[in-house]
Amino acid sequence: MEEHCFKHTPVLLNECLDGLNIKPDGIYADGTLGGAGHSLRIVERLKSGKLIAIDKDDTALSVSKERLKDFENVVFVKSDFKNFKKIATDLNLDGVDGILLDLGVSSHQIDTPERGFSYRFDGSLDMRMDYSQGITAFDVVNNYSEADLARIIYTYGEENFSRAIARKIVETRKTKPISTTMELKEIVEAAIPKKFHGAGSPCKKTFQAIRIEVNGELDGLDIALKEMVECLNKGGRLAVITFHSLEDRIVKNVFKELSTDCICDKTIPICVCNHKATVKLVNRKPIVATNTELKENKRSSSAKLRVIEKL
Repeated sequence: MEEHCFKHTPVLLNECLDGLNIKPDGIYADGTLGGAGHSLRIVERLKSGKLIAIDKDDTALSVSKERLKDFENVVFVKSDFKNFKKIATDLNLDGVDGILLDLGVSSHQIDTPERGFSYRFDGSLDMRMDYSQGITAFDVVNNYSEADLARIIYTYGEENFSRAIARKIVETRKTKPISTTMELKEIVEAAIPKKFHGAGSPCKKTFQAIRIEVNGELDGLDIALKEMVECLNKGGRLAVITFHSLEDRIVKNVFKELSTDCICDKTIPICVCNHKATVKLVNRKPIVATNTELKENKRSSSAKLRVIEKL
């Protein structure tokens, strides 16, 4: 994919840069490199410092290497950010001063029809962020049981019509496999009564749910966040952007736990957990996009930024 085709407008850019509190000689990591929108502005602020640029999408890495080619202090790593602890070990890093995560699917992935992320374009049911992984959206839609489909769509999509959608999928695939995004879109639309379609597409929740299942987006996220905090130097910061309530809830709960001394049940009169806070909350409430950004970048409408600092 050529660079000019990889459009990327970084969400909450200035807020992220402020949140990371970048030091010119610090070591920073962008765990979700994407189109290098955030990374470019981070590395521009570094002098003797270093940037670790991580992504599991080969296209993102290829494009970002070109965009950051003028900077010699960038180390590119093809991996999932959930492997950060191993990445840091492999690079012999004693600690880092900041980590940024921009969770969810990138604008480029959504806008590339053949990747199958969007119901706005006709494409194959793929949805993999990393082409080297095995399972695809086609596998989920055509091979999962009706019960599993309903569970995934309800749990990951928070879709009230999950059972009806799952039933319609199974009914349809008896005739022939469901192969494209448009086919799946038509099935979902048919399963949900028109009076409940609302202003947006009724497919959004189902597509989100299947994408999360395909990429295991929520699996181990809590563990990864805690391991990243372990890798931070004192005063180092972890900034995380979320785009839906499920991942935001995980981030919020982990940050709350790590920033709290005692996590005992409140009914217990004395502390028995001996838990000590390892971070402090930089912002107690999530940071959201300004009205100006909302007008310029629709993707920012659901973005929430949370930042913590290592004690």
